[in-house]
Amino acid sequence: MPNKKSAKKELRKSVKRNKENNSLKSGVRTLIKKAKKDIEGKNSEAKKDFNKVVQAIDKMAKKGIIKKNTAARKKSRLQKKINKL
Repeated sequence: MPNKKSAKKELRKSVKRNKENNSLKSGVRTLIKKAKKDIEGKNSEAKKDFNKVVQAIDKMAKKGIIKKNTAARKKSRLQKKINKL
């Protein structure tokens, strides 16, 4: 446990940020799974889901939750699967 007042506040802030970041990551993982399921099922809504995933990934990369290259890799892999349809 931190001893100084500023360290205690920083700990509270980091816990709050970590909770929010994990929530966003989890949401994107869910969107990716849904998009992959639609692609495998050759569902017509696959492109709409793909657009939602791209927006969410870009938002995470912009906020610094994931790195730019990681975001690009995730989008690229999903785009390849979309293109195979």
